[in-house]
Amino acid sequence: MPLPTGEEREKCYGENHWRRHETLPQALRLRYDRLKNHVRPFRTTRELESLEQAGAGERTRCQMSGRRDESSHQPLYGALDLGTNNCRLLLATPNEDGFRVVEAFSRVTRLGEGLANSGLLSEAAIERTLCALRQCAQRVERREVRRLRSVATEACRRASNGVDFLRRVFENTGLVLETISAEDEAKLALAGCAPLLDRSHPFALVFDIGGGSTELIKVRLGETPAEDGVETVVSLPLGVVTLAEEAGERLHEALGYASVVDLLVERLRPFDQRSGFGPLVARGLVQMLGTSGTVTTLAGVHLDLPRYDRALVDGLVMEYSEVAAISRRLVTADARERAQHPCIGEVRADLVVAGCAILEAICRLWPADRLTVADRGVREGVLLSMMQADRLAARS
Repeated sequence: MPLPTGEEREKCYGENHWRRHETLPQALRLRYDRLKNHVRPFRTTRELESLEQAGAGERTRCQMSGRRDESSHQPLYGALDLGTNNCRLLLATPNEDGFRVVEAFSRVTRLGEGLANSGLLSEAAIERTLCALRQCAQRVERREVRRLRSVATEACRRASNGVDFLRRVFENTGLVLETISAEDEAKLALAGCAPLLDRSHPFALVFDIGGGSTELIKVRLGETPAEDGVETVVSLPLGVVTLAEEAGERLHEALGYASVVDLLVERLRPFDQRSGFGPLVARGLVQMLGTSGTVTTLAGVHLDLPRYDRALVDGLVMEYSEVAAISRRLVTADARERAQHPCIGEVRADLVVAGCAILEAICRLWPADRLTVADRGVREGVLLSMMQADRLAARS
């Protein structure tokens, strides 16, 4: 089977990721030759608009960069994250700052399609997912990956035929998938996002709006990631796929959408009561950080990118008013208009509204004014945990 090229690599951040986008508005054109190795971890929209005039300035090193030094003999690690809606693979080598990305792959598979109603992974969804996993296996074999960890999340946790599906994956691809708990998923996502946490705040709320679930993590921030403390973790069986199936056409009607958001706020309220976040947010003590296709898509639409670009999205800080404006724009658009946006596309056009509803409920319940966008999560957390374990083993 030939490897995907062109548009199929739209959300990958390998070598092609660093090509300059000459169609970007002048205010957003970055000097990509300098961006290859240095990326500021925090960027507001206004900062992005001034980068060109300021000569791009000094940037601190990011944990991930887009190209591999082919002369490097560092071992290659792989992390595969199979979610309810997406299949994602990341291959990287360790370096002093974390790791350097060699290759990335992402494919919408909708493994959990129909799961909310049937309790089963459908045959059509399984076949789509197996096709994506075969391509992942090809990349792993071609790159001679030293260590690979492949994890499955909410869809496989909920499906009554989840174990049979994992067996078929092994038989068809040779990949060994492990279904991880919701708590482990949340902690891996937190580990992957740690470089974007703003330690001037004593607390952070990290949330991951997935296809089949939404993870919420209350973090007490230390001076370093090693000193961070996870105080509360909850996983709600509510994601963009499951909500789209449950709510149906209500999401596309003004009154129906508003009622869905109201219900979501009530479903989130028990976590608010357990975590005590409300008073902390009111006092300005909490950083809000979102990692998911929903928040990265909204960021791409907000920047009006002609093509999704991780370098511009990851670490972007958006005002809540900007989030609300983009959500309203997408909710009131029809499916065709959403599909035509290059940061959404046809495969995400019907799910982004469900994501907007979940995000709006989060922003309403915890009005922190600003949201940090992360295009990183479970895969990055898996990679870092494997590399750290190997470093500790080498020292012992």
